[in-house]
Amino acid sequence: MSKHWYDHQTIYQIYPKSFNDSNHDGVGDIPGITAKVPYLKQLGITTIWLNPIYQSPQVDNGYDVSDYYQVDPRLGTMAEVETLIKTVHANGMHIIFDFVLNHTSDQHPWFKQALADPTGPYRDYYLWQDPAADGGRPNNWGSFFGGSVWEKDPTGGSQYYFHLFDKRMPDLNWKNPAVQQAMQAVAEFWVDKGIDGLRLDAFIHLAKADFRQTYPSVTGDQTPIISDMFYAHLPKVHQYLHDFVAAIKAKHPETYVVGEASSADPHLMVDYTKPGSDECDNVITFKTFADDNSGDDPHFSDAFQPRPMDVTTYKQHTVGIQAALAGTSLPTLYWNNHDMARVATRYGDADYPVASAKSLATALYLQRGIPIIYYGEELGLTNIRYENVADFEDQTVPDFVASAQAAGKKMPAILAMLNQTHKMAGRGPMQWDDTAYHGFSDHLPWKHGETDNMNAQAEMADANSVFNYYRQLLALKQQAPFVNGQFIMLPSDERLFTYLIDDDQQQAAVICNLTNQPQTYTLPFAGKRTLLVQGGASVTEKQVTLPAWSNIVVAPD
Repeated sequence: MSKHWYDHQTIYQIYPKSFNDSNHDGVGDIPGITAKVPYLKQLGITTIWLNPIYQSPQVDNGYDVSDYYQVDPRLGTMAEVETLIKTVHANGMHIIFDFVLNHTSDQHPWFKQALADPTGPYRDYYLWQDPAADGGRPNNWGSFFGGSVWEKDPTGGSQYYFHLFDKRMPDLNWKNPAVQQAMQAVAEFWVDKGIDGLRLDAFIHLAKADFRQTYPSVTGDQTPIISDMFYAHLPKVHQYLHDFVAAIKAKHPETYVVGEASSADPHLMVDYTKPGSDECDNVITFKTFADDNSGDDPHFSDAFQPRPMDVTTYKQHTVGIQAALAGTSLPTLYWNNHDMARVATRYGDADYPVASAKSLATALYLQRGIPIIYYGEELGLTNIRYENVADFEDQTVPDFVASAQAAGKKMPAILAMLNQTHKMAGRGPMQWDDTAYHGFSDHLPWKHGETDNMNAQAEMADANSVFNYYRQLLALKQQAPFVNGQFIMLPSDERLFTYLIDDDQQQAAVICNLTNQPQTYTLPFAGKRTLLVQGGASVTEKQVTLPAWSNIVVAPD
């Protein structure tokens, strides 16, 4: 496997609207990020990933782009972005941008032209289909955001346009060479500006099946059904991806490309990251996670019911990915992102908030792969707690609420479930200090609600904090055998997460207790050197003693 700057990076994901507000309007911005670059360097971050900052109506918080060449004015100016890029580089770090290439906003000039002139060139920038024989939607494919993927031409025409996400986010037609060239030009514009890479949003959906296909249902009706086989991982995606990436790397060979392949299994991950294929350097899959749904209440929707981790299945997923990618590419290692609840809320232990945050981090980030840390995770930051259903900005939430109410659940209990599981509850403001609004702003934040009492300033001063533990962990990650070591899962029961990292010169065992009960473990070798420890874990020869939510990293010599 060839070696590049990005093979040993630690990525920090920033949701710009929620990170740091510099201009007193309650919305995070670009200068706010620039001001915190020294903080990220102190943490041990080498690469910053920004969620979209392009001009946008903000229907989907920036993933609905109306102008790829402009910075959203609520976030800053082009000059401020250029300053951020220079500041990141001056600190010896890299920066990558989210790149939305499957769809645009319906406010993008291309779509406006497509509506205004059905016979013009921009009509073919998007996906249009005539009605079915009965005059209804072309097929029964379902949108990820609820309802159908089809929306009638708003100008009164008979055709429908395709939208895999919100109806205000029409999908681009990647079969059209003009679309491929236009998106390539946008990417090159930003790489020429000095960014070091791209996170390709939803690239697995660029190719679609024949629109005459209908998903078979028991009743034969046309109720929309999410039908991944018609619009995810189709073979043509590889050609679109290759052509796009190869063109960028021809001019900028060290551009890093990480793809969001949310539903990719290990074999698809290999296919997208084969060395020399000019596709992705790494991919992000959601298929690592495993929730235990045995405690679900069957009397109402399972959409937002809280679930503990199914540790055994999670370990099986981990082994499958690590084994498949061993000779191909590096896995991406993450506990949370903007599309899910925060790990401290989702899998952490409220009775052991600090220890559980540390043990979960250790279980993941010393594995072979690239850590991706979601802003605030290094503090053990938990989900914000909203008081209103509207705060979740999700058209599927009212259906969940209605289902739970029909089963006799009261609104406080329903809101508690949503606040524990919903992705919007994971997008609250970063907590910098103990002043009003946690130092994020001196103005009411764009997202606000009840929060737990923690902040970066206090944790930086506390040697035993989650922040300072992350610093130790990320520093260890840059040392042998973790730099180039192979991953071997060690046998253990569902209460423990145990693995070996071996680079043929050195090895280390990582032993994590993921429960609130004391555990013991027998090492495959005598643990003579402790590399990292927390929670009171200890080792005597081969025997490891682990109090609740503790962990230890040991080497044989």
